[in-house]
Amino acid sequence: MIFKNLKISNKNLQNRISVSPMCQYSAINGTPSQWHYKHLGSLVCSGASMVVLESTAVSKVGRITNHDLCLYNSKHLAGLKKLVKYLKSLNNIPIIIQLSHSGKKGSSHIPWVKSNSPLKKNNWTTISSSKIKKDEFWPYPKAANKKDISKILYDFEKSALLAKQAGFDGIEIHMAHGYLIHQFLSPISNIRKDEFGGSFLNRSSVPISIVTKLKKITGKKMILGARVTASDHLNKGIKLEESINFIKLLKRKGVNYVCISSGGIKTKTKLNTKKKGIRVSFAKKIKKQISNLVIATTGNLSDLKYLDRILKNKFIDLAFIGRPFLKNPNWLMNYALKNGEIKIIPNQYLRAF
Repeated sequence: MIFKNLKISNKNLQNRISVSPMCQYSAINGTPSQWHYKHLGSLVCSGASMVVLESTAVSKVGRITNHDLCLYNSKHLAGLKKLVKYLKSLNNIPIIIQLSHSGKKGSSHIPWVKSNSPLKKNNWTTISSSKIKKDEFWPYPKAANKKDISKILYDFEKSALLAKQAGFDGIEIHMAHGYLIHQFLSPISNIRKDEFGGSFLNRSSVPISIVTKLKKITGKKMILGARVTASDHLNKGIKLEESINFIKLLKRKGVNYVCISSGGIKTKTKLNTKKKGIRVSFAKKIKKQISNLVIATTGNLSDLKYLDRILKNKFIDLAFIGRPFLKNPNWLMNYALKNGEIKIIPNQYLRAF
């Protein structure tokens, strides 16, 4: 089942594995560095059917670190357009860009320099749905006013237009992992009393407005996906029932796939990250209630026999996998060879298999 084709929008995927977006924190003034060419070049040749670029900031204040990929000016467009052309020359599979705004998780150190720690120099004032700290030792973000919210919507729209010009096959909107859109969705981080807070529909207002604007840009020729939180794994946080209702809204607005994730609104949660297929149970329940929408998930899916089984059982349609490709870019090819699926192996590499 892993090697069965899948159609998303007007794109045909040759198998059921996509490379997850993985931040590299290696951009130069927001543009791709040589590291991105090396890193992404190996991934598009890995046998995966689709590659999603790392979280890319839609504005300067929307960056996680000073070394994020960005897409909000002509220099960023030129750099990413060149990168997409290069990747397509290696393997013409769908290349998706994940657009994101960090919210109060921004102005941060690179993880391998100082993990989960705010910058003290070259920092900036972050923004969020409400004036609530990310963690105890982080500064307070600014609570977004209506003018700020209008600017956020504009920034996503502008970045999407630039993504289309750069030649990407689609856009994934980052709505999970504690970033800005998630901060609006979660009642833990959103304690507003206006039309953007309180009820589920109010908290969904900003995310749905972003989707509506981006769908007008992607239309039927580009994929529009969303990474969504199924649960905050915390009391008073997002629960599965609410997430299902939100995904129904996304489908109605024209989203082509959702990748089910969870956690991230707080650093410490009850999520067991070592469990195999840690979010498959969420995806299974969502898929039972929502038809005609590609349901994907991520998290500890590297056991391909297990993955094949959950695909056959129709718990999910697609798997997003990241770290196994970092450990061994040829990881999927080795499994393909054992199962007689040599078509995913580049001709130049066949002699090694």
